[in-house]
Amino acid sequence: MKKTALLFIFLYSFATLAQVSQNSVKLSPAEQGMAAARRLIEKNPKNFEAYNALALALSRRARETSDVAFYAQAQDALGKSFEISPENFDGERTAVWLLLGRHEFPAALEKAKELNKKAPDDVMLYGFLTDANVEIGNYDDAEKAAQWMLDLRPGNLPGTTRAAYLRELFGDIDGSVELMNMAYQSTPPSEAEDRAWILSQIGHLQLTSGKNSDAETSLQQALAIFPGYHYALQNLAKVRIEQKRYQDAVNLLQQRYDAAKHAENLYDLAEALELVGRVDEAQKAFAEFETKSLAESILKDNSDRELIFYYADHSRQPAKALEIANQEFAWRHDVFTLDAYAWALHVNGRDAEALKNIQTALAVGIRDAKILRHAGEIALAAGNRAAAERYLNESSQLNAPGSKRARELLATLFRISQN
Repeated sequence: MKKTALLFIFLYSFATLAQVSQNSVKLSPAEQGMAAARRLIEKNPKNFEAYNALALALSRRARETSDVAFYAQAQDALGKSFEISPENFDGERTAVWLLLGRHEFPAALEKAKELNKKAPDDVMLYGFLTDANVEIGNYDDAEKAAQWMLDLRPGNLPGTTRAAYLRELFGDIDGSVELMNMAYQSTPPSEAEDRAWILSQIGHLQLTSGKNSDAETSLQQALAIFPGYHYALQNLAKVRIEQKRYQDAVNLLQQRYDAAKHAENLYDLAEALELVGRVDEAQKAFAEFETKSLAESILKDNSDRELIFYYADHSRQPAKALEIANQEFAWRHDVFTLDAYAWALHVNGRDAEALKNIQTALAVGIRDAKILRHAGEIALAAGNRAAAERYLNESSQLNAPGSKRARELLATLFRISQN
């Protein structure tokens, strides 16, 4: 039974291809892996491991491009692997990766648990357990799984990046940046998308803590390494909005949406269009977003959180916001879902319930200016002014996306107190 971590399967495939053709340097890491796997299949159509490698590379191409069609292709490749070798371990493990990519987090969690019993020393399975538990909101279990990764193989890259994300959720932004930097320094230059992803996460963390100039530098580096990278475009657009360079943000988000026409990408573009004053275009984009979002709302891979905020903040349809929030809250309680659910309760006048849920989110430790601002508004509506001022002050001091509105509310409260 093979127990090689998925990261090293990637690296092996790409290193093999690099020896074959000068043209390989023009391909992304995932494309190199796809090409290498297909050559192995051509040599031996009964090589189930080659189909596993193809599925893995296709799923990684989905992350590179944000094109979910690659997940369907990966599923087809896995089907061929299982036809040749039913229930082979590497194929089963890759199936968990696909479930995570499709946001089927409960199913991924159960499958990862099942495989973990068969191979309790497989590092990457603990990574999958971490991912699924994080997305559902089981943070204690996620932390334990991440620690197992690091205990089994100290300093491994998948474990380091997952530990970094948990540190962010627990409020240790500096510690998260430190771990991400360690991961970046350990990632080979040939792994362009991995390096761009890590830099995009570092840029996000820097933006979250109000370090806009540092964030801009990190994100520009990510785009230099992997031009047009959708994660970097998204976060750089946020930087531009903080800099009040709204048209630049629109341009970045338009580029991102043109490359991947997902509903959540359109929502971000619509908000940016609104900021720049292109109201008619924003309304048209919001209307298209609503149609696209509702069509996928029954799926786990959806844009429900954006749809909640659209109904709550833009179209002013609180009942619809709560309907979607209840649907999402029924199966996951991560901090971002708790925030959206609390906000839906708030706009429906159910502020006591809203305050309880957003306090549950903040109890995890997350230091997010927008969530803190929501908490401040909810606490104020619930009649707890002291808590409201505390949350709004915390949001304001982060000097991050969401802080501006917090400062405006604090100024209003101050004026009221002076009258």
